[in-house]
Amino acid sequence: MLNDQELVRKFSKHLKGLRIKRGLTQEKLAEIADISYKNIQYLEAKDPTCPSLITLNKLAKAFDITISQLLKF
Repeated sequence: MLNDQELVRKFSKHLKGLRIKRGLTQEKLAEIADISYKNIQYLEAKDPTCPSLITLNKLAKAFDITISQLLKF
């Protein structure tokens, strides 16, 4: 079973993969999701931060998927 930090790292890699698959830069994703560019950087960092539910909701909307789909990795 994954610990919290390992789970956040897996989400971080998944988020980066989704972003790249959609052809988005960190800056463009931040703009579309209406969150700060720094927040995207922190979420995709080597030692990422844990996203809030509000951030997950905004990211899901930006990718036009559900939060559940966003968290399938």
